[in-house]
Amino acid sequence: MKLLTRQSQSAFTMVEIALCLAIVGFALVAIIGVLPTGMNVQRDNRNETIVNQDAAVWMDAIRSGAQGYDDLTNWVVGITNYWTAYKVEDLNTNRVTSGSDSYTLNDSHVTSIDPAPYCPLTNGFRIVGLMSTPRYLPLDENHFQSNYVVAYFRAMSGSAVDKRPQQNQDVLNDAFAYRLILENTPYVPVEDSSTNAADVRYRNILQRNSRDLRLTFRWPVLPNGSIGNGRQTYRLFVGGHLTETNDVDAAGQPLFFFEPSTYVQAP
Repeated sequence: MKLLTRQSQSAFTMVEIALCLAIVGFALVAIIGVLPTGMNVQRDNRNETIVNQDAAVWMDAIRSGAQGYDDLTNWVVGITNYWTAYKVEDLNTNRVTSGSDSYTLNDSHVTSIDPAPYCPLTNGFRIVGLMSTPRYLPLDENHFQSNYVVAYFRAMSGSAVDKRPQQNQDVLNDAFAYRLILENTPYVPVEDSSTNAADVRYRNILQRNSRDLRLTFRWPVLPNGSIGNGRQTYRLFVGGHLTETNDVDAAGQPLFFFEPSTYVQAP
C-alpha cells in the first residue's frame, strides 16, 4: 500500500504581489496622465476636419456666386458687418461715422442705410450676397466705406445628431459652431513701370476682374459667446466680375455676387 505524500507548491509571496501592484499602478497613472492630452488631440483633429470640409463649401459658394443655396439657412446663426465711413483725403482724422449691420434668421438691424431695409436671413441668396460684401466700398467721389464682415455658423459637417431637422434648441445650441471672418479685397498686382497702352489696359482689366478672398475661421464658439483657440485662414484668387444687386424683398439692401464667367473691360 502506497502512502500519499503532500507535494510542496510554490506561490507568489506578499512582497512579490505588492511589487506587481506597484508596477501596474505606476503604468495606470502614466496612462491616465496622457489620456486627457490624447482626447484633446482627437477633439482638435475632429474640429479641424469639420472646418476643412465646411471651408470647401463656403469657398465654392462664394466663388461661384451661388444664389439658390437655401440650405444655408439651416446652419447660419447670424451675420454682422462692422462698417466705418471715411473721407478719401485723410484716413487718420476724417472718419465720418461708424456702426454695425446685423442680420439673423428672424430679424435685421441696419445702420449704414437710411431708411434701413428689413433683411432677415431667410434664403441663401441673402446669406451669400452679404458674405461677398467687399472690404472697401466707394460711396461717392469723396467717401468710401470699410466693411468687416463676421458670420457665425453651426457646422454643416460632423455628427448628424445636432443637424436639421433637429428641433431641440438645447441640442442646436450645444452643436459645434465657428466664427467666419470674410475679407473680399481687390487684387493689386505688382506695379509695372511700362507706359505702353496695351500693358496699362491689361493691368486695369486685371484689377477690375480679380479679387483676393480671405476666409478666417475661429472655433469653437463657447456658450458664453467667446471663441476658443482654433484658427485657420484660407485664401483664394477669384477671377470674374463682382456685381452688386438689391434684394427685391428688402429694398435698399445691397448684395454682391461673383460672376466667374463675366469680365468687364477697363474704362
